[in-house]
Amino acid sequence: MKKTLCFDFGNTRLKGGLFENDTFKKEILLADDSLATIENVLSQYQPQHTILASVVQHNTAIEVLLAEKTSFHKLSYNSKVNFTAAVGKPETIGADRLALIAAAVHFYPHKNNLVIGLGSCITYNFISQHNEFLGGGISPGMEMRFKAMHEHTAFLPLVQKDWNFPVIAYDTKTNLQSGVIAGMAFEIDGFIDYYAARYSNFNVVITGGDSGYFAGQLKNSIVADLDFLFKGLYAISEVNNS
Repeated sequence: MKKTLCFDFGNTRLKGGLFENDTFKKEILLADDSLATIENVLSQYQPQHTILASVVQHNTAIEVLLAEKTSFHKLSYNSKVNFTAAVGKPETIGADRLALIAAAVHFYPHKNNLVIGLGSCITYNFISQHNEFLGGGISPGMEMRFKAMHEHTAFLPLVQKDWNFPVIAYDTKTNLQSGVIAGMAFEIDGFIDYYAARYSNFNVVITGGDSGYFAGQLKNSIVADLDFLFKGLYAISEVNNS
């Protein structure tokens, strides 16, 4: 059985995704990016292939370790991918976006795909039915919105998300929750409407930790897949680690 470990180092969490052959098996949360932590994961799961996608300043020594112990690939704009990019500077495409685009092409081929990643930021990634990444947009994520209103005003408190909020809010806390959470839902629906009006054969995938909640709040039909980024990393690993 072939095992592949896909490491995703994001702004909020460090995590891994384990694949056995082509099947996603589990998510692995990492305490840190120390050599000891990575060695422990490798010892426990014994992968033959690994891939790393990082949007943070990580411990580069782990790349040497992964290359010694496995067939390793570090995701970058130089990686072999299953799509083309029409954007002006392909080297500026984040590792997380590369993975989401690759997953869309692999799992929803011959469609116009909009992949929406809900993380520290919200990314909108549009891939044509000809497997061409045309661009999209980036906006602040949920925690960033809450923090910005608190840190850039004198009196607004820092509140936490609570899914049980009224859209027509009645106090400061619920006003902030409505503005952020309902505002995000309206924003996402607006972007989907924009693309849907211009492209047929259209598919939408939402991924990220809060995608399950937003999937139930949107008026548009979408696919929610928490593991979509891992699936994209696996697809890129298959191309580069063969």
